[in-house]
Amino acid sequence: MPSSLLADSLLAPLPTIAAPAATPLADLVGGGVVVPVVSGRRVRYANMDYAASAPALRVVADLVGQALPLYASVHRGAGYASQACTAAYEAARRDVAAFVGAGGDDVTVFTRNTTDALNLLATAVPGPVVCLDVEHHATLLPWRERIVVPVQPTVTATLAAMEAVLAAAPAALVAVTGASNVTGECPPLASIAALAHRHGARLAVDGAQLVPHRRVDMAASGIDYLAFSGHKMYAPFGAGALVGRRDWLDAAPAYLAGGGAVRAVGLDSVRWADAPARHEAGTPNVVGALALAAACRHIASLPSDAIREHESVLLGRLTDGLASAGARTLRIWFSDGHQGGSLDGVAVASFTVPGYPAALVASYLSAEHGIGVRDGKFCAHPLLARLAGGETAVRASLGLGSCLDDVDRLISALGQLRAQGPRWTYDAQHHPVPDPRPLPAWALPGLAGPGALDGRSPCAQ
Repeated sequence: MPSSLLADSLLAPLPTIAAPAATPLADLVGGGVVVPVVSGRRVRYANMDYAASAPALRVVADLVGQALPLYASVHRGAGYASQACTAAYEAARRDVAAFVGAGGDDVTVFTRNTTDALNLLATAVPGPVVCLDVEHHATLLPWRERIVVPVQPTVTATLAAMEAVLAAAPAALVAVTGASNVTGECPPLASIAALAHRHGARLAVDGAQLVPHRRVDMAASGIDYLAFSGHKMYAPFGAGALVGRRDWLDAAPAYLAGGGAVRAVGLDSVRWADAPARHEAGTPNVVGALALAAACRHIASLPSDAIREHESVLLGRLTDGLASAGARTLRIWFSDGHQGGSLDGVAVASFTVPGYPAALVASYLSAEHGIGVRDGKFCAHPLLARLAGGETAVRASLGLGSCLDDVDRLISALGQLRAQGPRWTYDAQHHPVPDPRPLPAWALPGLAGPGALDGRSPCAQ
């Protein structure tokens, strides 16, 4: 960095950011947290990485705090704490099922996350699986027999290509994302369900990005299996869920062999339990399940379409702002949607900035502006190969705690980058050098200070 720019950055640092211009939709833990920037000032953190992991809802954290004094293992304990946790754990299962509109005979299995849930489902599928070539790796990789359909320029053409594949080669399951973690686009799930059922297949939906942003009614839309994660649902306590039809899950081998998954065990025999116990061997993540259910209850209590309306304003400002800043936004489809209807999309946008590597853009936004985004291929390498020629991109994603001020800060920072470049120096891996931002004491005990990472950005680790 030229010495004049370094002096400018130290003598005239970015001002501390004022309170948000618009009210977030929910109270989140850490919603007003401030973070250091390389200029030496502290600014309100603009979290625009909800698609990776969302912060905890305050009501979720409060519920966890209330439950921990009586934490105990579930199902086989005679003590009061175990009885209380068992009741809460099974109530959480019912609340999660109700939240996503599960059918009366559907089963809810608590898992670690969406990837875990889809890998569990893969052990139960009795035949080939059809999916698109734009899926997250969790929806693309687990299946033992896989038929991949290339997406077409329009949703209608894509569904026609999928139907042609299903007509030519019988499949047991169609697996699709409910909302792209790269572009936010939501394919028409009810249409895909009808298509799959018409050809004797079932529909599994990766709901990791969809469920936190849109109300899902499995029974009404024809979804047979739905997988989603607590850490994207404002409940980052290590639990997710697979909800769906019981028969395949009852017939599948136990996901893990161990205690809790069995009815009886001999030295030469075993009788497995039915789902969900069949796939929840060992001590389950009770706290994570309670947290996930608490998030479901809170989101269900919000006014109808409140999240959609909140995100619509934010996404409109973000999309327009990215265009004005000269960024290129990635899209899968460029039509109006499916058969004349508009294609829904959640508040996720991935983009590239001409002349700047995505990793540098992300590091610059964090180091100089206190804005958290993500760069990379987002566990969707085939899609990035299609949309960005295999290069990486930057992703901004919004949620219940986002406000217009966050979006405006991002757009302003990108405008500054295009106009004058970074004001700091960055090494070959795009880490700021030097990086004077201290880590919090809990992050690296004994090392949480300037220079603790030898000039590497703590945000890049």
